[in-house]
Amino acid sequence: MRRPHFWIMVLHGAWGAAALPAAACAADLDIQVHGADGRPIAGAVVAVHPVGHPTPRPRPSGAYVIDQQDIQFRPFVTAVPVGATVMFMNHDPVRHHVYSFSAAKKFELKLASKQQNQSVLFDKPGIVPLGCNIHDRMIAYLDVVDTPWAKTADANGHVLLRDVPAGTVTISVWHPYLRAPGNSISRNVTLAEAGAHAERFVAPMRAPPHDSGSGY
Repeated sequence: MRRPHFWIMVLHGAWGAAALPAAACAADLDIQVHGADGRPIAGAVVAVHPVGHPTPRPRPSGAYVIDQQDIQFRPFVTAVPVGATVMFMNHDPVRHHVYSFSAAKKFELKLASKQQNQSVLFDKPGIVPLGCNIHDRMIAYLDVVDTPWAKTADANGHVLLRDVPAGTVTISVWHPYLRAPGNSISRNVTLAEAGAHAERFVAPMRAPPHDSGSGY
C-alpha cells in the first residue's frame, strides 16, 4: 500500500527573540505542509536554527493552553518555547489524570471535572508525550523548542515565521506520525537577506492509531 507523504514549501521568523541587526534578518518564511494527496498536515512542528551562530533564546509570550474535551487533548500537538508555562484545562464532566514520563518534563496533574486552573512550567527542550491515567486512549504531544522561529502548522498546513536570519539555517519538521528517526527530518538551506526561498520536503507518514481520536 502506498504510504502518504507530505511536502513543505518554504518561501522566505514566531516568538520574540533578542534583537538582530537589520542586515541579519531575511524576509518572512512561509511554509505549507501537505500530504502527497494534497491534504494539509495540521500540527507538524517547523523549527529553524541558524548554522554557525547561536540561536537566540525564545521569549514566551501569550497564553499556552491544552484543553481536555470529549475525552481528548486539544490540540493534539503543541509547540511552546523553553520557559513557557502551560495551563491544562478540563471542560469534561469527568476527572482526568494528566501525566508525562518524558526526559524533558516528568509531571502529573489530577484534574477534577470542569477544573481549569492547573499549570506546568516547561524549562527544558524536548518532546513531551502526554497521557491520561484514567483514559488510556487520550494522547497528545508538546514540543518544547529552543528557538524563537518555530510553530505548529494550522488546519491548512500553513506556518508563517517572521524575520528568519539570512545565511545558512537548518529547517526541521517534527510530527509524531512522521516515519523517520526521532519522527523528524531536517535540511540545511541558505536564505538570502531579501526575496523568497523555496524548499520542498517529502517524508513518509504512518497512519494514526484508530482509537487515538487524532489525525493529521
